[in-house]
Amino acid sequence: MNHNRFLLLLRLTAWVVMLLSSAAYGQLQPAPTGLDAFLRKQMQERRITGLQLAVVQHGRIRLLQSYGLANVQDSLPVTNRSIFPIYSCTKSFTGVAIMQLVEAGKVDLAAPVSRYLAVLPAPWQPITVRQLLTHVSGLPDINRLLNPNTFGLDVLGSEDAAWAKLQTLRMDFPTGEQFAYNQTNYVLLGKIIDQVTGKPFAQVFTEQQFNVVGMPGMVFGDARDVTPGKVQSYRYVTRLDGKALDKETLVNVYGEHPPFRRTASGLNSTATDLAQWVIALQQGKLLKTNAALGTLWTAGRYNNGQPTQWALGWLTKPRPTHRAVTITGGSTSAIIVYPEDELAIIALTNQSGAYPEEFLDELAGYYNPAVPLADPLTALRLQLQQRGYVQSLMLAKEIKRKNKSSWPTENDLNDWGYRLMNGGGHSQEALEVFRLMASLYPESANAYDSLGEALLKNGKREEALQMYRKSVALNPDNQNGKKAIERLTKQ
Repeated sequence: MNHNRFLLLLRLTAWVVMLLSSAAYGQLQPAPTGLDAFLRKQMQERRITGLQLAVVQHGRIRLLQSYGLANVQDSLPVTNRSIFPIYSCTKSFTGVAIMQLVEAGKVDLAAPVSRYLAVLPAPWQPITVRQLLTHVSGLPDINRLLNPNTFGLDVLGSEDAAWAKLQTLRMDFPTGEQFAYNQTNYVLLGKIIDQVTGKPFAQVFTEQQFNVVGMPGMVFGDARDVTPGKVQSYRYVTRLDGKALDKETLVNVYGEHPPFRRTASGLNSTATDLAQWVIALQQGKLLKTNAALGTLWTAGRYNNGQPTQWALGWLTKPRPTHRAVTITGGSTSAIIVYPEDELAIIALTNQSGAYPEEFLDELAGYYNPAVPLADPLTALRLQLQQRGYVQSLMLAKEIKRKNKSSWPTENDLNDWGYRLMNGGGHSQEALEVFRLMASLYPESANAYDSLGEALLKNGKREEALQMYRKSVALNPDNQNGKKAIERLTKQ
């Protein structure tokens, strides 16, 4: 049989299986009262062009909803079969792939990467597999060598050239001492999967996850690939071709994910497929034991024993009750799982800067009202929206009177502040969030570094210089702070 005809038949068969699956469609329920209006409000405020949503509860898909446009140019609506790029949500699949190899006895999370990959620079060799997964390796980021606009290989021309150049760069910091989100970590994990299985990681993902679950809309690829049913992605810009625009303008997004980077970012999917995958993961169809699933969702450790923000391809969301793990991608897509509540939400958009992760806890409240109240960051966000961001330092005083376990974490505040600052039109709100973060975490060099950047963004140069000096005083190895001080003192 012709190979292309075989693939088409395989995909059609998978669609039939999915449509007949009671797990996918047999338990669908109407949206809770008010949820539809909530989602439409989020779309309007965040200027989301298209949204696809799935809610999983008690091992069943309870809700599938699609809104807006998959293609603005042709006024094509989003449907439940529309395929979205999920960007860094891909990392959660890499985490599962590594844990499958751990269960098979082929990979040890505590082993150095040099056990599996022979030719590496000396500083790279002792980094453990777990340290790659949790982004505390200190490795230089491969993205620095790619086209900053498309993340394509055209700057150096080939994977081999990029990889050779990367290995000449110095480490960013001693392994295990700091956190730095880094694509190189997941490139190396892909190479480990290739090496220990003797197969390309894309094939391993397909055989061990996509085919096991039945995920017809799951496909590797980027803007260069012709993918049937895939949405067009968009973003708003204020400059184009080096010139300022009269107003923010919607433009098409073009992005490349070279094949060797696709353990970090490179999958496309539907919310339905992702919901089925979450169900399979929790029901033991992808990992054999609850212990393995627990390891997947357990944060790593710095050298001093403190927990990192990341687990194995997932972000942890520490909170007193209603524990959550999540993964986000490209400021467009997010998956959040509440293991003890048997609840999960998948939100996919085609709008850069949508940050759906910011409203998922609130959305979960329509299924369990206790969830958003359990998350310190969500509770804080709701208060600031109601009282005004200028009340951030007043709120900081109130938070300080509470048990520290109920505080929003520094990482959460930092991520939120940067989302506001980079989202367009919210630099003042971002500044207030960073002021609050520095007030809650006055011994953090990173808090003052971020506050300095926000002050600069708001034209407060002298205050920014003071914050950078505080940051460097707390962490003399803060190279970003040192460069900012040098730049500001020369102006």
